[in-house]
Amino acid sequence: MDHKAAGEQYLADNAKYDDVTVTDSGLQYSVRKQGDGPKPGPDAIVTVNYHGTFINGKAFDSTYTGDPLTMGLEDVIDGWREGLQLMPVGSVYKFYIPYDLAYGEEGFEDVIPPYAALIFEIELLEIE
Repeated sequence: MDHKAAGEQYLADNAKYDDVTVTDSGLQYSVRKQGDGPKPGPDAIVTVNYHGTFINGKAFDSTYTGDPLTMGLEDVIDGWREGLQLMPVGSVYKFYIPYDLAYGEEGFEDVIPPYAALIFEIELLEIE
């Protein structure tokens, strides 16, 4: 499967939806729930719940089966770093992340193939 071409086509089609915003970097997002808390900065440590899928809808990771994840924004993929800074605490956003803002040409272990565009629904629970 050509993940690069499939991802580019998916994102091109997805960008046409009225509820999808595309940033200068190519990150796409839609607001599922808008919170009213503060937004994290680039060096923030945040706690989130998330559900990650490939563009075909197949899930590859989720915190909803366990505990929320706490991590620093400097330790995440570029799409998360950019996207989370857009979100007030209490928000749920859906991010459509091009491969170059995700795991790039290499992929990640046996989980994420090279050139894979990814979809994450992220709930920002708190900023430490």
